[in-house]
Amino acid sequence: MKTRNLKLAALIAMMFIAPFANAQKVKGSDTCLPLSQKEAEAYSHKGGKVTVTGGGSGVGIAALISGTTDIAQASRKMKFSEKQKLRDAGRSAKEVVIAYDALAIVVNPANPVSKLTKTQLAGIFTGKITNWKQVGGPDEKIVVYSRESSSGTYDFIKEHVMDNRNYATTVLSMPATGAIIQSVKQTKGAIGYVGLAYLTKGVKALQVSYDGKHYAAPSVANAKNKTYPIVRPLLYYYNVSEAKKVMPFINFVLSQEGQNIVDKVGYIAIK
Repeated sequence: MKTRNLKLAALIAMMFIAPFANAQKVKGSDTCLPLSQKEAEAYSHKGGKVTVTGGGSGVGIAALISGTTDIAQASRKMKFSEKQKLRDAGRSAKEVVIAYDALAIVVNPANPVSKLTKTQLAGIFTGKITNWKQVGGPDEKIVVYSRESSSGTYDFIKEHVMDNRNYATTVLSMPATGAIIQSVKQTKGAIGYVGLAYLTKGVKALQVSYDGKHYAAPSVANAKNKTYPIVRPLLYYYNVSEAKKVMPFINFVLSQEGQNIVDKVGYIAIK
């Protein structure tokens, strides 16, 4: 009787575990996270099974290299060193652009500063500018919040805003985008950066200029008309040998229904 009960319990457990064992795994960028979660939810209504977790672009790509995820979601391009590790592991990755993001520079709503140039932003993140009075604001210390180095957004800001200069040692690293939002909301002199879909009323998005003359706020419209300068692709990477497994979900994301979800989440559709 005891043996039969154990077998029955094991069978019931397998009924719950089996669907998840066959689920596609998507892992990586926190910027992509809310989008992939909504896409996976819609895809599940069509009978598909996808699990989505964050952790940062670097974490997702590392999981793809180790074979512990089916799709790496990233807010930056794969690095040469990562491609080399893939090749060393006998794998080859395919890149797919799933959406675009207008990366927002955010400050506390109490801050009267409303716009900054690329040069000023670079000065703030590298530590050359440390007080808001240096950029037309109040006499108050600037508190910089950033993502951790495993984040694709961290790399994108470093490359495209800071011209590959190092972050200041005083910059406070946050484990997730939501943590940056909360920190900026609670700190009067704070500044940080978040994906467009993370913008809330608790923070103020700045207008940005790369030429010092034309300023634009982060928005879907300004990203599409190319007046806002900090725009980047959001990416999926998958192992070429696993294409048959992952393409049904990726094709859904790229479909009109999937791209409508991109718009609803707050990012920019590719079509």
